[in-house]
Amino acid sequence: MTCYILWSPTLKSCYIGSTTTSMAERLSMHNNAYYGKNSYSSKTNDWEVYYTISCSNKSQMLKIEKHIKSMKSKVYIENLRKYPEISLKLLEKYSDMK
Repeated sequence: MTCYILWSPTLKSCYIGSTTTSMAERLSMHNNAYYGKNSYSSKTNDWEVYYTISCSNKSQMLKIEKHIKSMKSKVYIENLRKYPEISLKLLEKYSDMK
């Protein structure tokens, strides 16, 4: 289970999502307009994986995805990649072990 961030050089924009399938399969779906011509990711077909976080369960994955989206910040997304400890803190914060 993976929470992911895709980057489009054409749009100069990120897409945040999550998947229980392989990243290769999910990336192919985004780049081939699998989700329909009106979906955000169908605007281009040059999506590339920018960052991933491997989660231990679906609940954790969805909470981390929601957290990243709620930040609404390109700087935060850049910092996720720059400082891996942020991802570790997210995994710990949203673990179901509490």
